[in-house]
Amino acid sequence: MQPFSIPVQITLQGSRRRQGRTAFYSGRKVNPEQNGGDLLDVHRKWPSSAGEDRALLLGFAMMGFSVLMFFLLGTIILKPFMLSTQREESNCTIVHTQIMDDCMTCAFTCGVDCRGQGQYPCLQVFVNLTHSGQKVLLHYNEEAVQINPKCFYTPKCHRNRKDLLNSALDIKEFFDHKNGTPFSCFYSPDRQSDNVILIKKYDQMVIFHCLFWPSLTLLGGALIVGMVRLTQYLSLLCEKYTSAHRDEVGGKVNYMEQHQLKLLNMGRSKGKSREILK
Repeated sequence: MQPFSIPVQITLQGSRRRQGRTAFYSGRKVNPEQNGGDLLDVHRKWPSSAGEDRALLLGFAMMGFSVLMFFLLGTIILKPFMLSTQREESNCTIVHTQIMDDCMTCAFTCGVDCRGQGQYPCLQVFVNLTHSGQKVLLHYNEEAVQINPKCFYTPKCHRNRKDLLNSALDIKEFFDHKNGTPFSCFYSPDRQSDNVILIKKYDQMVIFHCLFWPSLTLLGGALIVGMVRLTQYLSLLCEKYTSAHRDEVGGKVNYMEQHQLKLLNMGRSKGKSREILK
């Protein structure tokens, strides 16, 4: 019975050796550079989730919207403000008001192919400028000076001349009641004060809001994108550190298993040689 026991023991030892090698190779550290660069490509990618993607989309949308706001507000408000005459505040008192006999002609539209001409009365308001003591013509705003420098304002043109006259009379009555009462007005210090305005269309607060809110939106979008990118970068570093630590621990364990396997094989080979000698 002894000759049959030796092959059985050899077969068992060979199977155990194969199992030990399989366990060793399965737990062996894999070099990413020898794997076609696949693992390196995976680690180089930014880890992201659905929430982070939405946050990035929101941040870029806010930045794009702020740029659009800068463009629109700069074209509509900032550019006319920069090109307009700089005016300073002063006090004005009413001298007299009058409606000119000659009416001004204006054009209006009543449909797609319908156009007509109307006439509106020209209201003139003369005030005494406290800053210089001059008698000057008062206008409603900067646009009124550019459209018609002879009149206080230019009403919306339409066909009914009576309504235009009634509105001019109401404004004239309002200024007549303020006769002798000073009120704020704006004049141009760079040129002769031949005209002043009652209301500034673009003041400093309007310019502040035009610059503040787009800048705040741009800063908020940039912060969102920066925070998401920082979170992804820290997550990538944590993943690399965890993977390196896991590989280091696995290498130590595999080395111990390999050492134990060598000792076991040496013991078995000694036992085998003893049995053969017997």
